Amino acid sequence: MTDKIKNLCLRTATGIAFVAVLVGGILWSNVTFTLLFAVITGLSVWEFCQVVNRRADVQTNAVICTVAGIYLFLAVSGFCSNITPSGVFIPYLLSVVYLLVSELYLKSEHALNNWAYTMMSQMYVALPFASLNILAYQPEASYSIGVAYAGMLPLSVFVFLWASDSGAYCFGSLFGRHKLFPRISPNKSWEGSVGGGLVAVAASQIFACFEPSLDRWEWLGLALTVVIFGTWGDLVESLLKRQLQIKDSGNILPGHGGMLDRFDSSLLAIPASVIYLYTLTLL
Repeated sequence: MTDKIKNLCLRTATGIAFVAVLVGGILWSNVTFTLLFAVITGLSVWEFCQVVNRRADVQTNAVICTVAGIYLFLAVSGFCSNITPSGVFIPYLLSVVYLLVSELYLKSEHALNNWAYTMMSQMYVALPFASLNILAYQPEASYSIGVAYAGMLPLSVFVFLWASDSGAYCFGSLFGRHKLFPRISPNKSWEGSVGGGLVAVAASQIFACFEPSLDRWEWLGLALTVVIFGTWGDLVESLLKRQLQIKDSGNILPGHGGMLDRFDSSLLAIPASVIYLYTLTLL
């Protein structure tokens, strides 16, 4: 068996396991959803800090950033599920204050860089994952706590991203002629992006048949929101890796790279989906 075939088999096996764990964790229960994404948040923040700390002019506190990111996810989960009051965010705010004030005593020559990347670990990585809880818990008057766990909404974001990626690869390979963003990602094409969008829209109509929480047009709008912001999310991480001069953000997922490589698109697609669904409530 050649190395190319071995790598393909490894990528395929890892991809199947990754999808199975993600889908199972989201749909099984709110407990498995919370545990799964608390772990994903921690691994992703830790990976981000390790990657940026390779620069000689950056030194983030990876341990505190990771603990803070996990706590933020759990705090938002408790708040959105009406289990905890708003005071649950106080420890997180204290950790942010600590990360800022601690630079006064570390005597680093690159405090501004440390601050910037420390806050980026929270705003760029931890906050989007925490926002999944806003999608997962929806108002439901018949429940004693006033909200119900709705795993289909957070799952749909990932399904639309997977559909878009698959469609973009197929359409791009067959019809790709015009580069989408050659300076950052030379392999992406407009044809691939449009094709990926069409596949995601088709997936949204399947959701509309089985999930009545949104109508067909609202599902279509969500799919387009995920595709557009997911593409930007992919490009943002590509730019980050180019600036850091690395190929992959890590190697925790054999054949697929790191956590950020797998969740790059979702880091913008998740908050965009939250904003989209909130906008629908105002109409």
